[in-house]
Amino acid sequence: MSERHRPWLERDRRPDGVDDDTVSSVGKLGEAVEWIERARGRLYDFHQMSGHADLLLGEAADELDEAGHGDLADRIRTEFVGRNVIEGRWTFQIVEEYDATYWSPARDVKTAVERQLLDGREHVFESEMKEDRRTDGRRHHESRPDD
Repeated sequence: MSERHRPWLERDRRPDGVDDDTVSSVGKLGEAVEWIERARGRLYDFHQMSGHADLLLGEAADELDEAGHGDLADRIRTEFVGRNVIEGRWTFQIVEEYDATYWSPARDVKTAVERQLLDGREHVFESEMKEDRRTDGRRHHESRPDD
């Protein structure tokens, strides 16, 4: 199999001439973007949980109606079902704004830094940490997948 078909061989290896401080700082940037990814995941949790709550509020209103409590059902429908979670926005709009104003630019800058400083290679810091921590020759401690 040619190296072109085995991208794991070099994609996370330090390019020639790159110093430790550069690898460390780009690794820190990568870690920051991973935290941004995690925050984005929590934002999607918030989005889905709020949407599910809205559906449940509608169901609760329907059940209150069926139980003869139309006035309370109407209050829930008019005050909460379909309500914005923050001024003028449903959660999908919050997610879209986060993606456009924070998540996408963070990923873009990380990619640009990796291209400029590491020939576009990702996870160089982690790759070197793995090499330092693994036991050479031990099963499940291999450096790379077998061919």
